Amino acid sequence: MNIDFYQLIQDGFFAAIASIGFAVISNPPKKAIAVSAILAFVGHSFRFYLLNNTSLSLSGATLLAALCIGLLSIFFAKRIHCPAEVFSFPSLLPMIPGMFAYNLILSLMKFANTSDQVLQQSLVTGIFKNGLTVIFVMFALVIGVSLPLLIFHKQSFMMTRILNPVRKFKK
Repeated sequence: MNIDFYQLIQDGFFAAIASIGFAVISNPPKKAIAVSAILAFVGHSFRFYLLNNTSLSLSGATLLAALCIGLLSIFFAKRIHCPAEVFSFPSLLPMIPGMFAYNLILSLMKFANTSDQVLQQSLVTGIFKNGLTVIFVMFALVIGVSLPLLIFHKQSFMMTRILNPVRKFKK
């Protein structure tokens, strides 16, 4: 199923707005908020493209999008002199599978409150499907953003600060 350019831009735009909201909570520099929006736009649009134009599953597309966000965060960390984690994590938050988590909790509550065996059997299927989707997508997000930070730890702003502390200025 091919998507048009408008859908791709719209998906990225709403992810960028959500990322700005998540980034503002932690009170980062203004440049980091803008970078967070850019990363969310690129990452979420990339995942949307992969889901609609390839045979990748939600967790596979999320892993590649999180890798993209992780790599771009290393690039921007050196440019704006800010730790990569400051803007990479808020840009991942719009990709959390909230609807699957909601359906999981809803199915668990229905399962606990019913005594109908047939309904319980159908709810168990939903519980496993939604639960495994949430777990795999969350692991994909964590692995995808962490790998670039671990591989390029010397290029990361945070690690260069730890390895080479700032020298004291002469008075």
